[in-house]
Amino acid sequence: MTTSISPYQNDIARYWNEEERPVNLRLGDVDGLYHHHYGVGDVDWTVLDRPAAERDQAIIDELHRLETAQAEVLLGALGYVGAEDRILDAGCGRGGTSILANARFGCHVDGITLSSKQAAFANEQARRRGVADRVSFHVGNMLDTGFTAGAYQAVWNNESTMYVDLMDLFAAHSRLLKRGGRYVTITGCYNEVYGQPSKAVSTINAHYECNIHGRSEYFRALAANRLVPVEVRDLTPLTIPYWELRSKSSVATGIEEPFLSSYRDGSFQYLLIAADRI
Repeated sequence: MTTSISPYQNDIARYWNEEERPVNLRLGDVDGLYHHHYGVGDVDWTVLDRPAAERDQAIIDELHRLETAQAEVLLGALGYVGAEDRILDAGCGRGGTSILANARFGCHVDGITLSSKQAAFANEQARRRGVADRVSFHVGNMLDTGFTAGAYQAVWNNESTMYVDLMDLFAAHSRLLKRGGRYVTITGCYNEVYGQPSKAVSTINAHYECNIHGRSEYFRALAANRLVPVEVRDLTPLTIPYWELRSKSSVATGIEEPFLSSYRDGSFQYLLIAADRI
């Protein structure tokens, strides 16, 4: 697929083509579902009491369970998806959520990423699972996919909206969705009630080379592009335990404290937003 990308998007493609963080790879190695997002749910804190020889892997297994639970929460917000429907994972990473979506709905899934390395990796995972005829991953720009207008029953972003302009993104998704189709995102956003982005939010931006949006920006951009919210869920309390456990793990990267401090002081929120295309 050939689509236009900006110099910034070239930088993002480079970033993810070079990325080999254990926090993504070791967790995916647990069961072959490679996610590029965080987790939600109650932690089984007994993993910290395991014998030293088992403790690290037990923590990895638990972190992976929590991130898979996050993906299932997102998929549960997509509404009805039939086996012959087509759905789109925008900013698909190494493809874990797409593979879960196919297993859940039996549908056709397209994933799109700027990273050729991620797309190749994800396509190999689909091949190994015997679903390559239903799940495919493409190198391209989610703002300019080249896919057929109105072809998708559902589109989602799982922690990938911070790499693009929201007006451009939701215009692109609105074009691809059928009338009555569903858009869902799980995303971190800064809370304008707090004021300007906090120091911790700025640290997260620098760490991931991204641009976290304000909460209200999502709703303005959705409304401008015929996407009407049907569900808004604050997942912040559900993700804090994941970060607390990750901070005690061998795959901690040092970014855990900015996430925890900003979630706790209210300057950062972890939201699920579902909207219908009218």
